[in-house]
Amino acid sequence: MSRVVILSGSGSDAPWVDKIAMVLSDLDVAVIRRVGSAHRVPEHVLSLLRDYDQDETQTVFITVAGMSDALSGLSDANVVSPVIACPPASNSFGGLDVLSSLRTPPGVGPMTALIPANAALAAAKILGLADPGLRKRVAAFQASAAAKVMDADGAALLEQSQELGQADELA
Repeated sequence: MSRVVILSGSGSDAPWVDKIAMVLSDLDVAVIRRVGSAHRVPEHVLSLLRDYDQDETQTVFITVAGMSDALSGLSDANVVSPVIACPPASNSFGGLDVLSSLRTPPGVGPMTALIPANAALAAAKILGLADPGLRKRVAAFQASAAAKVMDADGAALLEQSQELGQADELA
């Protein structure tokens, strides 16, 4: 049994959380959504982290917090399970608020994925290390993404050859 706990800093992060959860659902990974601000309710966050990190269920945490992302560092410093920071896209501060997710002190090492689907994929790959079925689903997910690119390339090539054929007919 394994799970991903998505911990967001506020309810306004729900659309970003939904994007992560959708990919995890497609990969048949159990998802738990929680809300807790490292700034406003740190004791609540620490209690949640302890509860999920102390049982035997393999867990990956994905934190979703913007502005000054203390949630990711606080989470990583207090659990032994992997933490992936996935801060919501923002134009605030010229987009530099993302640096709070990237720059953490030594000994605090949350990973960072800026795209929700990539955070979900990274979590699934981590859990897949101990779950052969999940590894196969991840491989199929990646193969599907690759097939979409190859299909788009084939369509572009076909369109180009048709345009060239029309040009030859006009000449």
